[in-house]
Amino acid sequence: MQLEEDHQGPHINGKHLRPESLMMSYGYNPEWSEMAVKAPIYQTSTFVFKNAEEGKAFFELAYGLREKNAEEQLGLIYSRLNNPDLEILENRLRFWDGAEDAAVFASGMAAISTTLLALLKPGDVILHSEPIYGGSDYYIKNILPKFGIQSIGFQASATAEEVSQLLDASGVADKLAMVYVETPANPTNHLVDIEACAALAKKHSTPDKKVVVAVDNTFLGPVFSHPLKHGADLVLYSATKYIGGHSDLIAGACAGSADLMKAVKGMRTFTGSMASPWTGWMLMRSLETLKIRMEAQSRGAETVAAYLKEHPKVEKIYYLGDLAHNPHQQAIYEKQCSAAGSMIAFDLKGGEAEAFRFLNSLKLIKLAVSLGGTESLAEHPASMTHSDICLADRAKMGIGEGMVRISVGIEHPDDIISDIEQALTKV
Repeated sequence: MQLEEDHQGPHINGKHLRPESLMMSYGYNPEWSEMAVKAPIYQTSTFVFKNAEEGKAFFELAYGLREKNAEEQLGLIYSRLNNPDLEILENRLRFWDGAEDAAVFASGMAAISTTLLALLKPGDVILHSEPIYGGSDYYIKNILPKFGIQSIGFQASATAEEVSQLLDASGVADKLAMVYVETPANPTNHLVDIEACAALAKKHSTPDKKVVVAVDNTFLGPVFSHPLKHGADLVLYSATKYIGGHSDLIAGACAGSADLMKAVKGMRTFTGSMASPWTGWMLMRSLETLKIRMEAQSRGAETVAAYLKEHPKVEKIYYLGDLAHNPHQQAIYEKQCSAAGSMIAFDLKGGEAEAFRFLNSLKLIKLAVSLGGTESLAEHPASMTHSDICLADRAKMGIGEGMVRISVGIEHPDDIISDIEQALTKV
């Protein structure tokens, strides 16, 4: 039997089901595949039409040649346009953020680049927080200008007034088309006030042009932060990270309103940046344990952060559970985050040599980029993930030579601390 459903989602006895309950079977009917309890991998490039009329109708909807009728659904055509695994996955993924629609991509950068290309045009300005992931930073500052799109960066720790003043002083505030933020910032964990960004975007919107707020929610989402509830229009993910959660796939995602997602999915069709059926199936597997993994990692990170904070060789720690010294950041945290997550950055006393000595001495924690997997990972942002950002900009962002970033996994936190402790003795 199928669950009863309304515009808010499936419910039983009038009680709407929580996202973690829907990740097991929502959107899939076992009758589609010999009563298999899990959806199979639909490893096919094309789909058979029942007749030519059906094929025509499907293409009319796929290419926006007409609006669909009330009871009409877009049928399966070709796996660059749609595929059962991706459709089931997208239907489940949207529930975490309360989005009307979602799209999955071949990578996080595919999600970001496709979304920006879909919604920006020559002459537009994108206002973005700093620091952000190095790949996003490079794309915004080096690729978008080739399409006539200008960028303005603001420090993630800046106040709403400072950001507004920066935009007004730029002389191009009237060309603002998107506010793009990554919060918490990578790797400094600085928080950006999403509601303030939404207010700024509304201020600069006109009846003919809505300024879109897009939020990279990879560090805390989709469990501990829900940007759409605070005024964002789109939420973006490197699904490689927590959503995938096992360091065994590359994927990205975008979720938001039906109108914006129509534009994003349309661009995805013609850039060919969708995820594969195999990746979609793997992500469905991962969504079933997403909440319990992230909760376990967050608990472990709290213990690890407490140890690092008291260590004499650690100069400064960047962790969302330790913001009492910064009332402005603490207020944002309490407003838009439900947990501190499992990302920790810290500055070792010294510089690159000391950071490298620490990283080279780790035994349990793996020296690797990426984050959000079941295993703990450590890296050196200045020379790795953020190395393509110039030295002066890295200094402004607070990414020093002695900074180490750790993604806490699901190992026992005492064992993680034992590894950190022995590595610190080598520094």
